[in-house]
Amino acid sequence: MERRRFLFTLAAAAAVPAARSQNRPVRLLVPFAPGGATDVIAREIAVLMGKHLGATVVVENRGGAGGSIGTSEVARAAPDGHTLGLATQSTHAVNPVVYRKVGYDPLADFTLLGEIAQAPGILLVNAKVPATTLAQFVQYLRSHPDQLTYSSPGNGTIGHVWGELFKHSTGTTMLHVPYKGASQALADLAAGQVDSTFTSVASAMPHLKNGRVRALAVSWPGRLDMLPEVPTYAEAGWPQNNQPTWYGLVGPAGLAEDTRRALRAAMQAALADPGLQAKYRGQGVFPALGTPEQFAATIRRDMDSVAAIRKTAHISVD
Repeated sequence: MERRRFLFTLAAAAAVPAARSQNRPVRLLVPFAPGGATDVIAREIAVLMGKHLGATVVVENRGGAGGSIGTSEVARAAPDGHTLGLATQSTHAVNPVVYRKVGYDPLADFTLLGEIAQAPGILLVNAKVPATTLAQFVQYLRSHPDQLTYSSPGNGTIGHVWGELFKHSTGTTMLHVPYKGASQALADLAAGQVDSTFTSVASAMPHLKNGRVRALAVSWPGRLDMLPEVPTYAEAGWPQNNQPTWYGLVGPAGLAEDTRRALRAAMQAALADPGLQAKYRGQGVFPALGTPEQFAATIRRDMDSVAAIRKTAHISVD
């Protein structure tokens, strides 16, 4: 049975349009700058998908406007299977809600291939903040309204949304300090220029090792092996904040069915690779192959959640 399934996967991956059989490369557009977790996720899966498709998958970074520029390029590309995009919670659930003109419809303008990974979020505080648990932090915020700050990669980013969700769910207030990217937001947290931040575990791990920041909670179904001492939001009493972030693959709307099947088969084969799984987990990212229908439902759910936060926090980006 397993051998038949394996052979079926190979056959599906080979069933690509004639253009790809001529070794024409496939572009995988990453709508963020090189070096971050999103870039690592894309590059790892690109190599293995290329092997299964019989064509090179080239990662191209198209950063700007919180991921909207690169994502718009995917939406405008020819639906021939040679341009794909890495979709994130930011590009497909946050930006379409908080940006006045995002340039694409997150569902209608894309062929959703499926979710490929999930990643836990994490609440970090500077080590000088007098709280070692989430409950203590919430209590301190309540007794010091508008006196503490939280950083984010910028207005309208997922870090901004997570921060506003936390404030709303805990009945606390903090001042938002937006940066132009996650690296500076985290660097200033470690330096004590801001008090807290909401980011991904993948981005947080290097800073946790130097002892200048403290982790209070993660958004994941259970405690993480890499951070066994850090409780989940749900465990600490705030399940509203326990939703992880996600990554997926998309193509332009109108991909032919045989192309879509071939790409899905290549995704499945890549995500089953033990080496890829180990590299993802080492980055604080967990493979999670979902169906296109599940992916669409996740996007709709998160757009509704972001819309509620946007209305409460008055988040809007030109």
